[in-house]
Amino acid sequence: MRNLIFEETDVRAPEYASSHLRYAWESIRAPVIIPLLKLAVILCSTMSIMLFVERVVMATICAIVKVLGKKKYRKYNLDVMKQKLQRNKRYPKVLIQIPMYNEKEVYKLSIGAVCGLSWPSDRLIVQVLDDSTNPVLRELVELECHKWIKKGVNVKYETRRHRNGYKAGALKEGLEKQYVEDCEFVAIFDADFQPDADFLWNTIPYLLENPKLGLVQARWKFVNSEECMMTRLQEMSLDYHFTVEQEVGSSTYSFFGFNGTAGIWRIQAIKDAGGWKDRTTVEDMDLAVRASLQGWEFIFVGDVTVQNELPSTFKAYRYQQHRWSCGPANLFKKMTKEILFCKRVSLFKRLHLIYAFFFVRKIVAHWVTFFFYCIVIPACVIVPEVQLTKKIAIYIPAAITILNAISTPRSLHLLVCWILFENVMSLHRTKAAIIGLLEANRVNEWVVTEKLGNAKKQKNNARSPTSRISWFQILERIPIYNPFTLIKTIHPLEIIVGMYMLHCAIYDLLFGNDHFFVYLLLQAGAFFTMGFGLVGTVVPN
Repeated sequence: MRNLIFEETDVRAPEYASSHLRYAWESIRAPVIIPLLKLAVILCSTMSIMLFVERVVMATICAIVKVLGKKKYRKYNLDVMKQKLQRNKRYPKVLIQIPMYNEKEVYKLSIGAVCGLSWPSDRLIVQVLDDSTNPVLRELVELECHKWIKKGVNVKYETRRHRNGYKAGALKEGLEKQYVEDCEFVAIFDADFQPDADFLWNTIPYLLENPKLGLVQARWKFVNSEECMMTRLQEMSLDYHFTVEQEVGSSTYSFFGFNGTAGIWRIQAIKDAGGWKDRTTVEDMDLAVRASLQGWEFIFVGDVTVQNELPSTFKAYRYQQHRWSCGPANLFKKMTKEILFCKRVSLFKRLHLIYAFFFVRKIVAHWVTFFFYCIVIPACVIVPEVQLTKKIAIYIPAAITILNAISTPRSLHLLVCWILFENVMSLHRTKAAIIGLLEANRVNEWVVTEKLGNAKKQKNNARSPTSRISWFQILERIPIYNPFTLIKTIHPLEIIVGMYMLHCAIYDLLFGNDHFFVYLLLQAGAFFTMGFGLVGTVVPN
């Protein structure tokens, strides 16, 4: 027996240096790689099933709500509530906050839209919270505010000598102003959001009718969804967020994450929740969770839309996704204990917050997409001893993808492009989620999403009116005579993962018995495309 256990292996060290890598691979393949890969398959398959079940449950609830007409806001008769408000003429005083930071291209759009809201002028305060560091731009924003003041709008231009707390700090200090004390509601619009004139008439009646209601959230409408392929694919992801996630949360749990803009809060709900906090980069979600734990209810009104701009440059989109992925993971770490031991809400709602809202949607969804689809499954190609069933490797991912994409019917033909794009972005989202959980470097990084606004419109107007620009255009030409332009667009992580997937694709093509290399080649191409920055709108300096 002893001789069998300690029998010397027949594998001998190669004599040629070119074979060292193969020897090292064969040495660790059976004792290390295969067991670790099997464990990874089990963990990722479990998370994939968790995500699949959560998607099916939400899709089922959403379908039932739509078929039966049980959307929460539909139980109110908005027209009757408007008439009642007009008869009583007891208009609540409303504060509108517009936080901005060096918003050169869009500040006029947002200030103009908000100042054009239909509401009694003596019951409305527009508060422009300008944290801009550009003194020239500050003067321009202040001049724009004075222009509307002369037209009879009560505009307050507020600046700070610091950016403590970033957006959360600005909103918090804005609510502490003395002239806000008699305001009952506060609506928030980021600098690129342009509400319709009847926004307040379509949201405030819900708050007046239900004293338990703390937040009314409107839907986003994208003005540049056809700017390029990247914005079209973003629209597909965000449509699912509004059509399914927020609609289901509103109709069943009376809770969903505040989107940070295009919503109107009852100020008392903000106070009960402890006010704005800057402990994470998702101050909006933080406030929503704390307000929910105080018993406040939320409602999502899908019929009310607010125009805004999607990030159309890859750099801006990466920064945005880092903040949107890192912040929730960090908040999950900070609030799990508080949620679990909160006695003001039901156990079911607490478990929903911890498991479905945070763990599955904010952690598992990113990890499955990257580790399973981009690392583990390709690894099974070059380690055939570890086999995946079709249900786990093909059918469940396909079902999840279809459930996500049906929210944007007009873009179903872009399904393959959307899958490839989301898989590449999962690299950054997974990294950001890990940073948030570990509270590592960049956990509190706040980079304002770059917006093109008027610059983009002027560029489009400069084109010939007879020329047609297809939204299939992924990039605009980068001057080949400037090598530094290309160097700045290289993203090493995407290129490394792309090389890994290309290697797996070639191996499968040469030695595999399936056609999995087709997916691997497409995915490797997507990683290379985004790794070299050849996606989105490239705006020259």
